[in-house]
Amino acid sequence: MADNLQEVMYQNLRSALLAGRFQPGQRLKIRDLAALWGTSSMPVRAALQRLVAEGALEGEPQRSVRVPQMTRERYEAIFQVRIALEGLAVELAVPRLGAEDLAKLRDCVAQMEAAIGLRQVQSYLEANSRFHLLLYGACGNPVLLRSIESLWLQIGPFFNQLFTESDLSLRLNDFHEQAFAAIETGDAQGARQAMEQDMTYFARYLLNLLALQEGT
Repeated sequence: MADNLQEVMYQNLRSALLAGRFQPGQRLKIRDLAALWGTSSMPVRAALQRLVAEGALEGEPQRSVRVPQMTRERYEAIFQVRIALEGLAVELAVPRLGAEDLAKLRDCVAQMEAAIGLRQVQSYLEANSRFHLLLYGACGNPVLLRSIESLWLQIGPFFNQLFTESDLSLRLNDFHEQAFAAIETGDAQGARQAMEQDMTYFARYLLNLLALQEGT
C-alpha cells in the first residue's frame, strides 16, 4: 500500500511539473503537498526524493526541495537535445497512431485553440504538454520516451514562469494544427517538420521573454 501511495504521489508531482504548475525556484513543502493530495508526508517525501534523483528537482540543506532555476544557457542546451529526440519520436509515432490516439490529439488541438481565445495560460500549457507527450508516447521506443520526459520535467516549470495572458499569441497553435493535418494523412516527415518548427518558434518566444525578464 505504501509503495502504491508513493507511486501515486510521484505521478501527481510529475504531471504537475510537466504541465508547468510549479515555478522555477519554488520550494516544495512536504506538508503542503500532503495536504493538497490528502495523504501523509512519507509518500510525498519519497516521491520528491525520486524526482531529485532524476534531476527534475533540487535538494537543499535541511531536506528542503525546490524547482531548479532556468537560465538561457541551460534552456538552449536542453533544446538542442529536445529537438533531435522529439523529432525522431514524432517520425516513429505517426505510423503507430490509431483512431483513438487521433481523437485525443485532435481534442488537445481544440483545447489549445480555446485556451488561447480565452487567455487561459494554464489550460493552454496543460493541453500543449498532453499533445506532445501523447504523440511521443506512441513512438514505441521506451528509452527515447524516458529521455524526452526527463527533459520535459525540467522545462515545464519554465513555461509557467514566463507566460502571461498577454503572451498567448495566436501563432502558438499554428504548428500543432499543421502537425495534426500531417499526422491524419500519415505523413511522418511532414509531422516531424511541423513539430520541429513548433519547438523552434516556442523556444525563440520563450528566450525573448526570458531576455526581457533578465533585463528588468
